Amino acid sequence: MFRMLIAALLTALLLSACIVVPADQGPGMAVAPALPVIVELGPEPYYYQRGYYYYYDNNRWRYSNSRSGPWADLPRSHYPKETRYKGHGDGRGGDQGHDGRDRR
Repeated sequence: MFRMLIAALLTALLLSACIVVPADQGPGMAVAPALPVIVELGPEPYYYQRGYYYYYDNNRWRYSNSRSGPWADLPRSHYPKETRYKGHGDGRGGDQGHDGRDRR
């Protein structure tokens, strides 16, 4: 009985430590860290953070360890709340937030 309890506890511990990687990401590719709340992009739709490249296209984010790919879809839970573009004002001059205050 004691051995079965130990085996069950070890199995539960080992299973809770497993990382599941979706099939489309390939071997050895882990999910990239979540993006910050606000991401500001330059002239190209790429963002770099903590060893990963992020590519923004058509309201979707993808990520890779290399700018040349291969690219994987970033989970929506890792998306920023807002994506901005450097140098793109809202018509009132400068980069301003939704509430109209200058955020420079």
